[in-house]
Amino acid sequence: MAAPQVSAAQAIGEYLQSPDDLLKVSAFRKKLEKEKASIDARLKSGVKEQLDATREGLTKLLGTRNNVQVIKEEMQTVDRMCSDPQNVVSTFDQISRVSMVHRNFEQTEEMVNNLLEINSKLDVLEELLEAESRTIIGLAPNLLPIHFHINRLEAFRNQAMHQAKKASANSRYKLARMFERLNKLIEDFEAYIMELARNVLPLVRAGHPQVVVKLIKIVELEAREDEKAIAIRLVKKAAKMDAASKFKSMQANARIIKHYRSKATKAISDSIKANFDDAYMRHQRDPGAFLGGLGWIYQDLIRIESDVVPCFPPSYEIHAFYIKEYHRTLNGTLQRIIESEPDASIMLDLHAWIKEYKKSMKELNVAPELLDPPLLGGEEQNLIEDYLKLIVKKLDEWSANLMKTEIQEFTTRSDPPEVDSDGLYGTQGAVILFQMVNQQIDAATESGQGAILARVVGEVNRVMRSIQDQWTKVVEAELKKQTEKPEEVVGGLAEYCIALANDQIKSADNSEALLGRLEPLVSEKYRTTINEKLNDAIDGNLDVAKKCIQTFIDIILNDLKPATKQLFQPTWYDGIMEQIVLTMRDYMADQSYINPSLLELLVEYLLDAFLVTYLTALANCPKLRMPAATERIKEDISIVFSFFSGFKPAKELEPYFEVVDLILAMLEASKSMVFLSFWAFAKVHGPCIPFVEGLMKVRGDFDRSAVSEVMDSIKRKVKDEGLTDPPEPTIMKKITVQSTLSRFLRT
Repeated sequence: MAAPQVSAAQAIGEYLQSPDDLLKVSAFRKKLEKEKASIDARLKSGVKEQLDATREGLTKLLGTRNNVQVIKEEMQTVDRMCSDPQNVVSTFDQISRVSMVHRNFEQTEEMVNNLLEINSKLDVLEELLEAESRTIIGLAPNLLPIHFHINRLEAFRNQAMHQAKKASANSRYKLARMFERLNKLIEDFEAYIMELARNVLPLVRAGHPQVVVKLIKIVELEAREDEKAIAIRLVKKAAKMDAASKFKSMQANARIIKHYRSKATKAISDSIKANFDDAYMRHQRDPGAFLGGLGWIYQDLIRIESDVVPCFPPSYEIHAFYIKEYHRTLNGTLQRIIESEPDASIMLDLHAWIKEYKKSMKELNVAPELLDPPLLGGEEQNLIEDYLKLIVKKLDEWSANLMKTEIQEFTTRSDPPEVDSDGLYGTQGAVILFQMVNQQIDAATESGQGAILARVVGEVNRVMRSIQDQWTKVVEAELKKQTEKPEEVVGGLAEYCIALANDQIKSADNSEALLGRLEPLVSEKYRTTINEKLNDAIDGNLDVAKKCIQTFIDIILNDLKPATKQLFQPTWYDGIMEQIVLTMRDYMADQSYINPSLLELLVEYLLDAFLVTYLTALANCPKLRMPAATERIKEDISIVFSFFSGFKPAKELEPYFEVVDLILAMLEASKSMVFLSFWAFAKVHGPCIPFVEGLMKVRGDFDRSAVSEVMDSIKRKVKDEGLTDPPEPTIMKKITVQSTLSRFLRT
């Protein structure tokens, strides 16, 4: 950037900033005069130097032009003498003809001798080459001599064939036949050379790096000969024919371009590909074993850097070449694995292996640009998505096939349920399901990535929830058939419901064990997700188990309908409870095949269902014959209590039947004492006015006025005391009291 220009006034202003500075004007002027004189002297000296340099340059330029002119004239003289030597040497024409004849004699003699000796030379060379070819991984002591002699014979062939261009076709054919053995030998030698190139690394491993050096010497020599031949052809193509005829070597050169360098590097590439193909084919059915055995890649690259690189000229950049070829071939092989649609676990193995590969190549100080393109296009993270898609596909396929079989067995019920090792009803479905689940979970666990494990657990939860929904619908459909068209339904639904409930408990236990196994393996971030998903699956199992138990109860109640319809009807007074209990006992005969925790639930559900049915019948019955009705109720409850005592201790049963005792107290109480019995009932179960009013109306010993009097006092007391339903609903909430009209229509 140029410095800003300062005016003379500004410069003077810097020195004259106060009145006292005026006294310094004369000194300031002298200083400026000295600086000006110094600058003028320097400028004069600089101008003189530039003028001297310019003068000297012009002098040299004129001298150079004179020299060029002299050389040009001398070159013209030489050209005239060369183009027409007859003008200088009178006997030049004779000398030229004699020289040509002599040269032709020598060439003819040499060619004849070579033609006579070629077969014997070929015999020796073929024998030597055959011996060398038998042992590729060897010292190859005759490699360079063989090449030297083959090269000389090849040059002779090229010269002979070039000179025979003007000969007859028959002569050319005979000459070509004479060189057929040589051509075959050259081909065999080239094949041998390429085989050595394919075995560069094995040769170095075997301790024969000198063979690789010999190989590269041959390749380099042939490359130089190729370049020379190509250059001559370009000159011939660019020059005029009369100018080209002056180059005798051009006419003699009929070399076939060999491209040894490109062929050798291709042979090395082919050997690398062959190594990968062999490794892949050995483990074609086990890609995991293939990935696990790829450690030889790193060993090869280390050996190449230490032992192979010194055998090659720097221009080959052989280390970079090997790395690129290994990487490229590896990428192609991994693509083959992907295209073979391997198991889901292989996707995880592949993802982990690529991650380790990058780390290992970095440790080997491999430049990133040599690893281009990235393995699998740099989209190895898509392996995780592919893995999860495959998991979804496999789980969906397996679960669909499993459920098809399980539902068919459940609906046809051609055989009784299987009994497992614990002596419980069950099916193989639960076992097979968790074999599938554990297989996928174990594979995801081996990845060491919490995100993958959490997503797999999510997919497992989805599949398990789908299976649970299917079972719920199947159970509901089978129960509907059982209740609506019992004559068309195959028996055994109750037993299969128990088997399915047992399976659900077993699945819940397996899920809980799985949760305990996985939680310590992941961080809090993924532990919460896994916990939620597996607990959700466990809840689903328990819901299906409860559904099965409830269905079992519904089947029992459906069978009991003819008997329960008689409750508190005229026939009831003769006693029907024995028949009801007998039916329940028949269904409970298979209690030993029920999971103990489910048996306890079943007993509670059955007891609750019986009491609801019994009390509902009582709440909607016709007039009761008193006191025969209360006595009959006591006998019924005694029979039922005795039955359930076989499954629960008496002390645990008493709270269940307490409601019946409270209701009996209201039935047995006199008109004046009913209120006290009601109050004891209401404190536990709430007012339940419709039920109590219905109960009072069916008492045969109360007329309408008595019922009205009792209910008025009860309602008034309830209102005065502000009596409400208890915080926790009791069994009375399940009792349905029909309206008077409904009762009338039913009767």
